[in-house]
Amino acid sequence: MICVLDACALIAHIKEEPGADVVQNLIDEATDRKITLHMSIVNLIEVHYGFYNDLGKEASHAILEHILKMPIQFHQTIDVKISSEAARLKGTYEMSLGDAIGLATAISLNGIFVTSDGDLLEPEAIEHAPVSWFRPPKEKKPRNK
Repeated sequence: MICVLDACALIAHIKEEPGADVVQNLIDEATDRKITLHMSIVNLIEVHYGFYNDLGKEASHAILEHILKMPIQFHQTIDVKISSEAARLKGTYEMSLGDAIGLATAISLNGIFVTSDGDLLEPEAIEHAPVSWFRPPKEKKPRNK
C-alpha cells in the first residue's frame, strides 16, 4: 500500500494532536516495510515553514532533521503529469495549492492521500485517489475570492 502524507498529518504527529496515533501507526508500518510513505516536497515545505513561524529557525531545523530520518520518500520534483493534475484540481475545486499537489502526487502513485483537510470533502475532488482521514476533517472555511 502507498500512502501520501499531507502536511497536516505530519504536523499532527509532531505536535501530538488528535490523530497522531494513526500517523504513528503508518510510520511504524513503513518502518516495517508493510507500506510505503511518500510526501511532496511542497507539503514538506508547509510543515517546515509552519514550525519556522511558530518556533524559530533552530527548532524548525531540528524538527526537519527529525522528519528526514522518518521512513518517508520525499518527492523533490513536480513533473508535468503531477503539475497538470494539480492545476486541474486547483482550478476545479476549492483547495489549497499544497493540497492539490499532494493529492496529485497520490494520484500519480496510485496511492492514498492521508489528510484531515476539509477542503477535500468534495467527493468529485477525490474521484481519482482514495483519501484517508487520520482524524475527522474540519469544516471547510469560506474561501476569500
